Amino acid sequence: MADSRTTAEAILSRAWQSRGVLACALWPLSLLFGALAALRRLLFALGIKRAERLPVPVIVVGNVFVGGTGKTPFAIWLIEALRAAGLHPGVISRGYGGGNGAGQTLEVSPEAAAAQVGDEPLLIAQRTGVPLVVGRRRVAAARSLLAAHPEVDVIISDDGLQHYALGRDIEIVLSDARGVGNGWLLPAGPLREPASRRRDFSVLNVGLQGKAPAGVHAMRLQADEAVQLAPPQARKPLAQMGEGGVRLAAVAGIGHPERFFATLEGAGLSFARHPLPDHYDFAIDPFAGLAADVILITEKDAVKCRAIEAIRNDPRIWVVPVTARIDGALAEHIVEKLRERPTA
Repeated sequence: MADSRTTAEAILSRAWQSRGVLACALWPLSLLFGALAALRRLLFALGIKRAERLPVPVIVVGNVFVGGTGKTPFAIWLIEALRAAGLHPGVISRGYGGGNGAGQTLEVSPEAAAAQVGDEPLLIAQRTGVPLVVGRRRVAAARSLLAAHPEVDVIISDDGLQHYALGRDIEIVLSDARGVGNGWLLPAGPLREPASRRRDFSVLNVGLQGKAPAGVHAMRLQADEAVQLAPPQARKPLAQMGEGGVRLAAVAGIGHPERFFATLEGAGLSFARHPLPDHYDFAIDPFAGLAADVILITEKDAVKCRAIEAIRNDPRIWVVPVTARIDGALAEHIVEKLRERPTA
C-alpha cells in the first residue's frame, strides 16, 4: 500500500531524526530557508510589513515541527473551553487541497466537501458546529468570518504561526515526543522555524504515559470507542474491536500515523499497520484489497471516506474518535490573557 510519496515521507522522517548523510546534504538549503524566514520576520518587526489587528482577539494554534502533533484535537478542545468560559469563538484556517483562490474565502458547513475546504477544517466544523472560514489569506478569512458572524468575540487561527500578516494576541505551540528532531530547519530537518521562537503557551502531546516538563502543558488524546462508518453506524468499545479472533487492520492518512497506531495498541489491540500520505484523498481505494475483517481509521480520514460511495458502505470500516485532555489550568490561563487585551 505504501506508494512513492509514503516512502519519500518515511525517508525524510528518518533523516530528520539525526544529522546523517541526507540531512547534511540538505543543510545548505536549510540555511537559505532560515535566512529567508528570518528576513520575513524582521520586515514585520521593523514595521516595513505591517500585521493587521482585528477588532477581536486572535489565538494562533500551530507547530514548528512539520507533520501532525495533535493540532486538530487541541483546536476542538480549545473551542469547547472558550465556550465554557462564555465566549463565542470562530475559527479560520488555510484549509488543505481546497479550491479557494488566493483572495477567496469559503465558509465551512458540516455538509461541505473535504476536497473544497480541507479535511481538518471539515472535521472541526462537524465536531463543534463552530463558525469556520477557510482562505489562503488569514486576514481576509477573519474579516469574512466576522462579517458573517458578528457574535464571534475571539478567533482561533488553526495553524498560521508563520502567517505574520495576521496580528495575534496569543500563540500556542504544539509539539510531541519527536521533540525538535535533529534541530535543523527545512529541508535538512523538520522545523519551520527555530524551536526557540517565542510563544505564550507550549503544549506537548505526551501520548498515553508521558509527562511534560515544567512550564509545558501536557495533552493526551483519549480514544474509548469505535463507530461504524456505514449505516447503522454501530458503536463499540475500542478495546473490544479485536475480540473473536477478527483480523484487524489500521489505516491512517495523517501527519504522524504512528500516533494513531500507538493509541490502538494502548487499547490492547493487535493489527496490521497501513500508513498513508498525510491528507490522502482516497481517490484510489486503499481498503479494497485489505485482508481484514475490521478496519480502523481516523476521524480526519473519515470525513473524506464518507464522500465516496464504495468506501462509505464498506461495513468493515470503523472510525476511532479522539478527544484531547489537557493537564493543568491552560484554559483559565488563556481566558485570563484574553481578558487582559485592551478593548478597541
